[in-house]
Amino acid sequence: MNIGYLNGIFLFFCLLCTTISANAQINWSRMLGGATKAFQAVTLTDEQMAEYVREYVQKLDATNQICPSGSTYAVRLNRLTQGLTDADGIPLNFKVYQKKELNAFACADGSVRVYSALMDVMTDEELLGVIGHEIGHVAHRDSKRSFRTALLTSALKDGISSSSDRIAVLTDSQLGALTEAMVNAHYSQKQECAADDYGYEFLKKAGKNPWAMALSFRKLKQLQNDTGTSQVGAFLNQLFSTHPDLDMRIQRMEERAEREKITKPMRTLRIR
Repeated sequence: MNIGYLNGIFLFFCLLCTTISANAQINWSRMLGGATKAFQAVTLTDEQMAEYVREYVQKLDATNQICPSGSTYAVRLNRLTQGLTDADGIPLNFKVYQKKELNAFACADGSVRVYSALMDVMTDEELLGVIGHEIGHVAHRDSKRSFRTALLTSALKDGISSSSDRIAVLTDSQLGALTEAMVNAHYSQKQECAADDYGYEFLKKAGKNPWAMALSFRKLKQLQNDTGTSQVGAFLNQLFSTHPDLDMRIQRMEERAEREKITKPMRTLRIR
């Protein structure tokens, strides 16, 4: 059990109680009920967490338009990710969402989802860089910890909890709250750099050109400059809101590729 989480919850409710006016009527049963749900969310077993992630991904896939296997998007993604099957024991699966936003994400169970709009503006190498970075978060269990935190946040707000040995089924409103919490979650600079390094090595071992990491970051920076922050998707907003020093990350990846004498792609094509 994570003592830090429990201390955080205890402190949250202590602060809540001290800020309530003496004249206010306190609904103790409701407050204690919320505390119980939060506690249950914190003490989820790995099996229950895995079940929640599976349900979350299933609902996302059901509520988004998935490009069929014969579409140019799916064919292209399958070709690009050939040989990318496992991230430190976590099996990977890939799908394309038909969406206008620029986005890509990976879930704790190894589900990687790429938006068609991002594929439209990125070359094969740039896409591989984004995918490699996202897989890095999965391999390092950043995605799992982020999901647990988002689940806890939603538990305090919407009552997601573990009831006995079975998890509670997510309602549409709870799914929305969980998704919002996931979108607003941020990784630390250390986690981002570690994911960059993992993505680089992961692509290299799979026979892909690891220059993809630097190329993808350069394209993301270009997209931000071209569109303006107010118009970029959640993916770019999340990247730049807490990690302004993208130049440093680009330089790290470029210097590593040059040091290892890896040939930089002379021409990058968007091949479907």
